[in-house]
Amino acid sequence: MTLQFTKMNGAGNDFVMLDNRDLSLALTKDQIEKLCDRHRGIGADGLLCVEPATDGGDFKMRYYNADGGEAEMCGNGARCFGRFVNHLHGDKLTKIRFETLAGMISAEFEGDQVRINMSAPHSLKLAQTLPVAGTELTVHSVNTGVPHAVVFVDDLASVPVREWGAGLRYHEAFKPKGTNANFAKVLAPGSISIRTYERGVEDETLACGTGMVGCALIHHELTGAPSPVSVMVKGGDTLKVGFEETSKSEYTNVTLFGPADFVFTGSVSI
Repeated sequence: MTLQFTKMNGAGNDFVMLDNRDLSLALTKDQIEKLCDRHRGIGADGLLCVEPATDGGDFKMRYYNADGGEAEMCGNGARCFGRFVNHLHGDKLTKIRFETLAGMISAEFEGDQVRINMSAPHSLKLAQTLPVAGTELTVHSVNTGVPHAVVFVDDLASVPVREWGAGLRYHEAFKPKGTNANFAKVLAPGSISIRTYERGVEDETLACGTGMVGCALIHHELTGAPSPVSVMVKGGDTLKVGFEETSKSEYTNVTLFGPADFVFTGSVSI
């Protein structure tokens, strides 16, 4: 079987994009994992399929991590998904709504930049002290479509992201599904830099959209920084996280604004 695909990236977080509006594709977990393999496949942090809506949206987004497992949401993937759908429609759309396992998401287009309106965050916890890889970390957590742990540090460059990230990802506190792990440094009021270990990729990635949102909201919780918060990622891009706090630790109109770029198109045998 020959598969037509588009490769995209959002702030360095890269994806294989597939048009499955006719539902002709039924890829297995192993096939998705092979497509995302950086040595034997196309190479990506995840795979996204465009499918027909079934619950009131314009389209449905199916997102799979590099290990082939389906996940609820991906912020950078959602921006790429929105721009890919717009491209499939001749770049004539200004806004779309699409269904995800985390809820309904909307996307608006400004050139190669996309603003997505995220589902409401929940399960916020602050300042848990957890043993990780022989040390104790002050860990905050929030679900921004998928679960995220957040640790603020003074020296971001020296953080052992793989070691601490894996320790948090599989920590007893986040069982049974585990969590993504983020390490953040405050650059200035309302401006942070982050590094992320992604569940399902099982490594550090250049960016993570839902992680950016989680870190920005927790930065606001800890410092009172107003919306929007600027978030610099390892890939070098700086994105904007907007939000409205309706009551203490309750948020609405959470947005993520940043790039969604086309890399190349191709075909691959599976």
